[in-house]
Amino acid sequence: MSEQNLQVFIDAVARYFDHTSDNDLRVGTPYLLPNTDPMSMDYTGIIGISGNRKGCVYFTAPQAMLRHLILSLGESDTSERNLVDVVGEVANTISGNARRELGKEFMISVPVVISGPPTSIHLPEDLRSYVIPITWRAYSAAIVICLQQ
Repeated sequence: MSEQNLQVFIDAVARYFDHTSDNDLRVGTPYLLPNTDPMSMDYTGIIGISGNRKGCVYFTAPQAMLRHLILSLGESDTSERNLVDVVGEVANTISGNARRELGKEFMISVPVVISGPPTSIHLPEDLRSYVIPITWRAYSAAIVICLQQ
C-alpha cells in the first residue's frame, strides 16, 4: 500500500473526529502487523472491501473511549446498542471517505461489529495489515487495513 493510500485513511479518521466536541485526535506512525494475531480492542467495526481490492478495513477501540465519543457527539445514551452503533459508524465513515478518494471500484460492505477478543476476525495469514494508531483524549484505538493489491 502506498503512502498516499495510507494518507487517505488518516485523513478520513481525522475528518470523523473533527465532528466531536473535543477534536484532540493524534495519529501515530502506521506500521505493519502480521495477520496471525489480529489487533482488537473491546469493540471492532469491520468493513469488507471488494472490487479492485479485496480485504477489510476496521476500527477497533476500548469501551471507555466509545462511551466518551458518544457523549462528545451529543448523545447521552451510552448503552451497549449505542456502543455497537458508534464503532460501526466510525468504520463505515472512514471507509466511505476512503472510497471517495480511491474510486467506485473500492466497494465497501455494511459494517459488522464484534465485541471482545478477535476470534471473529479472520485475515489472510499470508498478508500483513497496516495499523494506524490513533489517540483521542487519553484513549488509544486503531484503524487496521488489510487489502490485497
